[in-house]
Amino acid sequence: MKTPDTEPPFDLLIVGGGMVGAALAAACSGRGLNIAVTEAREPRHDWPAAEIDLRVSALSRASQRLLERFRPARGPSVWERMVQLGVSPYREMRVWDAVGGASIHFDSADLGEPDLGHIVENRVTQLALWEYLEAAPDVTLLCPARGAALTLPDAPRGSAYADWARLTLSDGRCLSARLLIGADGRDSWVRAQAGIVTSGWDYDQQAIVAHVQTSEPHRETAWQRFLPTGPLAFLPLGDGRCSIVWSVTEERARALLALDDAAFLGELEQASERRLGTVTAIGQRVALPLRLQHADAYVRPRLALIGDAAHAVHPLAGQGVNLGLLDAAQLADELAIAQERGRDIGGLWTLRRYERARRGDNLLMLGAMDGFKRLFSNANPLLVAARNTGLVVADRLPPLKRLLMTEALGQGADLPRLARR
Repeated sequence: MKTPDTEPPFDLLIVGGGMVGAALAAACSGRGLNIAVTEAREPRHDWPAAEIDLRVSALSRASQRLLERFRPARGPSVWERMVQLGVSPYREMRVWDAVGGASIHFDSADLGEPDLGHIVENRVTQLALWEYLEAAPDVTLLCPARGAALTLPDAPRGSAYADWARLTLSDGRCLSARLLIGADGRDSWVRAQAGIVTSGWDYDQQAIVAHVQTSEPHRETAWQRFLPTGPLAFLPLGDGRCSIVWSVTEERARALLALDDAAFLGELEQASERRLGTVTAIGQRVALPLRLQHADAYVRPRLALIGDAAHAVHPLAGQGVNLGLLDAAQLADELAIAQERGRDIGGLWTLRRYERARRGDNLLMLGAMDGFKRLFSNANPLLVAARNTGLVVADRLPPLKRLLMTEALGQGADLPRLARR
């Protein structure tokens, strides 16, 4: 450990080595920064061939482009490594309303694209990124490591040791950095230590996740039905199974989890209208609480929040990880600009550029997902008629459908540089 009168040992200290934190480290590697990543648990490096992680994400094309750009001196890119470990493309999406019956169908062929995105196990993404960082000479991985105390300056002056962010770990080690990143999830310890509060609310809902086998093939299609109690999604996996994400009230979740497998499958078939036939097998079931959450500030002097530490969104469109990866790409852009212009990477000039670039887009997505959740869970006859009319009109207007698919793919021009075409 360097003494206080020397330069800080790290330029960038990222607390949280999950998908988003690891992606930021990868995006900043090779840019002349000394980077450290702390993580409580090292990712699993192998698992049984037939085992599938309960946590999966629908990665957009923008996220794929970002991961494709992380290429070591030798070997595959992060995305290519993920393909080796297993990713599942979905080429179509079918959405329908349980109350009014209206539906909409999205097909990647209408855009001349090979797919609409990929369903990827979270552990696959994290492992591929972790392997990339293990080979990066400018990245130090500290694992297992947990924070015990965090000290931030009121305003950075760029010279004195006391002006750096300082992190004390539970084992007594003390780290300092020009910029500390909170990438430690929805219940962020870093955010709490920095005194940043959040706005939002609990949905009084839980998402039941599991893997199921169906009698009919999923046809590389994502299926989603909007029920009054919340959406039910069947996400296609590469081995023919589906990952289900079933959002229900907390009371309904407790009742469903108390059922044996046969009874649960019966409820699931009824909720899905047997669009994929009978459900013949199911693995472990778990329920995750849902809430909307948005940090009142993304930055402080020498500190920035990214991913779920900054925002948590309803999972009905699977955009949580994509938003976090765009945060990482945007912050990497702003740090590069600061370096080019001789600016302090931990100063508010740099960090507020990141906050301005991402806060509005994230807030728009949080509002949209919250609006969809409330619209489709409302049984008011006027709202039922309005949303069904909207689905029918959108399904019959090819230009509108193409626009919706383009935005969902992450093909827009207003993206961080690393996520663009």
